[in-house]
Amino acid sequence: MILVYFILLVFLQLSSNFAANENFENYVGCDMPKSDVDLVEFPLNLEYLEAEFFLWGSLGYGLDKLAPELADSGPPPIGAQIAKLSPLVRDVITQFGFQEVGHLRAIKDTITGFPRLLLNLSRESFATVMDDAFGHPLKPPFDAYANDINYLLASYVIPYVGLTGYVGANPKLQSSTAKRLVAGLLGVESGQDAVLRALLYERGREKVEPYGITVAEFTNRISKLRNKLGRHGIKDEGLNVKPKVGAEGRIRGNVLAGDKYSMAYERTPKEILRIVYGSGKENKPGGFYPKGAEGRIAKSYLRHGD
Repeated sequence: MILVYFILLVFLQLSSNFAANENFENYVGCDMPKSDVDLVEFPLNLEYLEAEFFLWGSLGYGLDKLAPELADSGPPPIGAQIAKLSPLVRDVITQFGFQEVGHLRAIKDTITGFPRLLLNLSRESFATVMDDAFGHPLKPPFDAYANDINYLLASYVIPYVGLTGYVGANPKLQSSTAKRLVAGLLGVESGQDAVLRALLYERGREKVEPYGITVAEFTNRISKLRNKLGRHGIKDEGLNVKPKVGAEGRIRGNVLAGDKYSMAYERTPKEILRIVYGSGKENKPGGFYPKGAEGRIAKSYLRHGD
């Protein structure tokens, strides 16, 4: 009788453990405080943008065909199209696109998130960024999808912004679930930025036609624009800098951007919105986000805008 009672106790304990594990699997992220959920939710805005831009640029289609459950019936992006890319660049960008799909899955498997929001990935949208970077309209208008160099420069505009956001969010996170997720996302986003910068650095002295402006100068102008829009000092650097600004104050080449300790720069959601809206204001949508970004953090700025 005692043996039967002991076996019953063991069975009940195992059943209880199984139920607890099953419950945990069904509610991933249940240990995350609301502040962590908000900080993990915000990057979806950038991840959707990257996923659609890279998928369309390399494959000619996006989430609606590849992973419609992630788009979740959200509006299709404006103006996205396939780019004229060499086999090597197309291969790299295709990998980036699939990686971004994984990032969306990782975030949305952890929190509820939100459906794909309206994105403007048209040639005109990128042309506006380049015009703003140079302070005057480029003639003819910059076409992000025209060739390798143009597409890589357009890509230079995007992942680095998300990278700085993950760096900024990291010290504010409380739960191990959120920290593990953000660390994993940051690692690959940093890798994407490094690959893009390396590809551009190799061709830094080449002229972007028909403008007669070097690739390096384009990156410098884009970085200066993002610093200006972010309105919080230097957190962005092009492929060439003054030697005193380079690593250890000794070198002009700047294949990776970093502060005086060669540490990654960080940005807040407010700074990021100012940049991706193209307005310099976190409460004034535009640019890649015609109707504004989604999520509690982004919407809080829109509700309390000037």
